[in-house]
Amino acid sequence: MMSERILGIDYGEKRIGLAISDELGITAQSFRTIENRNNKQVVQELQKIIKEKNISEVVVGLPRSMRGTIEFKAKETIKFVDRLRGKIGIPVSTWDERLTTAAAEKSMKQANLSRKKRRKRVDKIAAQLILQGFLDAKKFQQEKLMEDEKG
Repeated sequence: MMSERILGIDYGEKRIGLAISDELGITAQSFRTIENRNNKQVVQELQKIIKEKNISEVVVGLPRSMRGTIEFKAKETIKFVDRLRGKIGIPVSTWDERLTTAAAEKSMKQANLSRKKRRKRVDKIAAQLILQGFLDAKKFQQEKLMEDEKG
């Protein structure tokens, strides 16, 4: 039996970055970027990836404002999440993605990647940061639950 993985998504108007967890759900690896031409095409590509990669859960970065409020970009992301939930038949969560794109840009600048290379990679690296944050929080919750059960 093949283990299940989690798919991380950095949703954008033009491009959507993807990352996939390892089979143990410990680490996130950047996967690829898909062009966001229309909703139908995006959902079909995601359905194909979910099937091929044995994805059991999806987490989508939710771009809140620095004050934590839901504004235009976040509302667009929520519409996308709602459409996805109706089409893929597995759990879809959101994760606060504040500053993930900025962190991805910073790490690529530190690695001396050209602006052109950074533009190509930023979305999938942001997706990797979103997914890694989600995985770390999930692990922390599981460890805390085990401690609480011990007494």
